[in-house]
Amino acid sequence: MLTQVEGMSDTLMNRAHEILKILEREFSFKPEEFMALIARRSGDPFRILVATILSQNTNDRNSKAALEGLESRFEIKPEVLAEASVEELMEAIRPAGLQAQKAKTIRRVSEILLKKYRGDLGSILRKPLEVARKELISIPGIGPKTADVLLLFSLGRPTIPVDTHVMRVSRRIGLAPRRGNYEAVRRSLMEVFRPEDYLEAHLLLIKLGRTYCKSRKPKCTECPIKELCDSYKEKRF
Repeated sequence: MLTQVEGMSDTLMNRAHEILKILEREFSFKPEEFMALIARRSGDPFRILVATILSQNTNDRNSKAALEGLESRFEIKPEVLAEASVEELMEAIRPAGLQAQKAKTIRRVSEILLKKYRGDLGSILRKPLEVARKELISIPGIGPKTADVLLLFSLGRPTIPVDTHVMRVSRRIGLAPRRGNYEAVRRSLMEVFRPEDYLEAHLLLIKLGRTYCKSRKPKCTECPIKELCDSYKEKRF
């Protein structure tokens, strides 16, 4: 039985690797996604945290405009944003949408980091992975996805953030349980991809979700990985 399970695991890992290779060719792996650009241009975990909060429930263009608006008025530091009024923050980040909620979150997180960690987010990120995740998630305003983004994008820690695109795509393809929750999907993806491919897999699955594997009216017949997709095979046969 163990041999069969191992064989099934190897097969799934091979399929995941093949999917990644196809997506690399399809999208030429030019990660223009907002968070990828932020991570490449900044070694500051707090700036990545703020950018992640701004990116929730909006597109890259609006996220970028909101971050630029915030940077034009404030230094992106916990000690600065903790002292800003919610109204000032709201005005600065308006392009991101949900500005009242996001402004309150940014200020609350800044206050907690300043009070509890002296503004040093890195002191959490450098802890053992699961300890760091647990501590990050304990901070109001930081959920599992935000925690995983911080760990992966700022320090390259081996985890995979699961946003709505990654969740939908990985379930449909068959790389994660069809009804798996956040943690089940994250764990499944971490098992089928190599740690050195986690960032690339995250970005390319998002790109696949935005381009072909859309929530409504997915372009299954045009999808470059349709022959490796469980959902496509079920529909076709």
